[in-house]
Parts: sequence; C-alpha cells; structure tokens
Amino acid sequence: YHAINEEDVERIMRYPYTMIASDGGIMAMGKDVPHPRNYGTFARVLGLYVRERGVLTLEDAVRKMTSLPANRMGLQDRGLIREGMRADLALFDPATVADKATFLEPHQYAVGVTHVWVNGIPVLADGKMTGKLPGRVLYGPAHKP
Repeated sequence: YHAINEEDVERIMRYPYTMIASDGGIMAMGKDVPHPRNYGTFARVLGLYVRERGVLTLEDAVRKMTSLPANRMGLQDRGLIREGMRADLALFDPATVADKATFLEPHQYAVGVTHVWVNGIPVLADGKMTGKLPGRVLYGPAHKP
C-alpha cells in the first residue's frame, strides 16, 4: 500500500523547511518484515534523490538531516560540526551511498557508509559494527520528566 506518489515526494522534499527523518524502529532490525526505511532512509535520500535525480544538493540534504531538525527541536549541541558540539558524524561516499532494502527483502544494510560516530564513539568502523552503543534518547527543551 503506497499513499503518496514520487512527484509529491520530490515537491515536498524541495520545500526549504522539510526535514528528513525516519519513523522506522530499531526493534525491527533482523526481525519480521519491516518497512525498508528501517535500513535505508538517509542512504536513499543521498543516493536516489541527491545523486541520481538531483532533487536536492548534497549540502541541502545533509542540512535537512542534521542542523535543520536539531535546530527545530532545540538541540543546541547537535546538528553542526564545530567546537563544543556533540560528535555525531557519518562518513560516506557520495558516489556510492545507496539503500538496498526493498519491500520483498527489507533486511539489507545500505552501502557507501564506512564510519559512524555517536557521541564521539565509533559505532561503525571500516564498514563493520563495533558493538558500542553510546546513543541515548534526546529530549527537547520543552520535555518535562
């Protein structure tokens, strides 16, 4: 079941305040039949909509994935590379990054990403998971525990 056509996706993606994110859950990794977005949302945007279709520039796609949502959520220490910020970084090859997950075969990792750091700790190094889990739930400034 698909509720939106590609022309609408591209039009909405071009809007300056559209942020790129996923509602895919980590619990589905390796289990059941999840939506392919669980494995490849960001790689899909970078590979298909940036490199192949030219819907967004690489810089704008990265902004829509990083500083735009961090700013919108009031996360002052994330979303940009600068001194004093949290080191959440992904190193990818713009020429090869791509999603591989499909509806028929959803459990396929994206390609073209070689390193990922979360809170400055490598979680993916040379394309291999390190076993480290330094991530945590982030709450915006309006959160009341």
